[in-house]
Amino acid sequence: MKHIFFFDLDGTLTDSGEGILNCVRHALDLQNWPHPSDENLRRFIGPPLIDSFMDIAGMNKQQAQQAVRDYRARYSTGGLFENRVYDGIPDVLKALNDAGKRCFMVTSKPEAFSVRIADKFGLTPYLESICGATLDGKMDSKEQIVELALQRAGNPNPSDVEMIGDRLFDVEGSRKHGIDCTYVLYGFGSREEAEAHRAAHIVETPAQLKDLLLSL
Repeated sequence: MKHIFFFDLDGTLTDSGEGILNCVRHALDLQNWPHPSDENLRRFIGPPLIDSFMDIAGMNKQQAQQAVRDYRARYSTGGLFENRVYDGIPDVLKALNDAGKRCFMVTSKPEAFSVRIADKFGLTPYLESICGATLDGKMDSKEQIVELALQRAGNPNPSDVEMIGDRLFDVEGSRKHGIDCTYVLYGFGSREEAEAHRAAHIVETPAQLKDLLLSL
C-alpha cells in the first residue's frame, strides 16, 4: 500500500487557467508582444514561466525575464485567485487523510503563491507540506520540486510515493526519482500525452482518482 501522495496544483487540485492566461496576456501586452494562439497559450500552464515565454512566445531570455516579472506583478495581486478547486478534490484529500495517508502539494508554481492559494481555497488542512519553486528561478523544475518534497517527507522509499498530475512534466519529473505518476485527464493535458509518456495510471475524474489512490 502507498502512504504518500504528491499532488500537482494547476490542473490537478485547481482549475487555474483563467488567472494564468490573463496574466500571460498582460505580460505580453506590456511589451507589445503578439499573443500566441489560444491553443498555444494553454501550454503556459504547467512548465516554468520563463521557459514558456521563450519557447512558446518566442522571446529572448531578457524579454522573458521581464515578462515573468510583469506576470507575477499581476498574479500576486489577484491573478492567483482567478481560480477554483475542482469539484470532488476536497473529498479526495479528506478520504486520504481519513485513511492515514500523507498528502503533499508539489508544484512548479512559486511556493509563496501556492501557500496563499491553498489557504484561500481551504486546501491547507489536508496537506502536510506545500512544496513549490523559488522566486529567483534557481529551483523551478518538477524534478527539483519532487526532490524537495521527498526531503520534507523524510526521504521515503520511492515505491511508497505516488505523484498525481496532469502534464508530462509531472510524469517525467517524478520518474527521475523512481516515483510512479497518476495522470488526471480533467486538467490541462491529454490522454495522448499521458500514454506517450507512460503514466502509471490514467483517470478521468476526481471520483475515479479517489478510488484509485485508496486502492494503491
